[in-house]
Amino acid sequence: MDINITTDQVIVWLVIGAFAGFIVGLIFKGKKKGFGFSTNLIIGLIGAVIGGFIFDLFNIRSGMGQLILSFDDLIAAIAGSFILLIILAIVRR
Repeated sequence: MDINITTDQVIVWLVIGAFAGFIVGLIFKGKKKGFGFSTNLIIGLIGAVIGGFIFDLFNIRSGMGQLILSFDDLIAAIAGSFILLIILAIVRR
């Protein structure tokens, strides 16, 4: 399996991850900044991976391999971020 990741793709993933982390942070924390930029970005990026895996598992179209800021990718990243934070909340209890 040959994987070629371009700088443009990384930038798109960072933008989607930061935005998804920001949205989820606002919902979970209820503050203007959520968890803070760095944590929002990390949550969003990990969430994008989780959400992308789940979307692929259920054959839901996602453009994470393309250079597009798509609504599907954002929804996948937000869903994955929610799942990540729910799992972390359960583990912390």
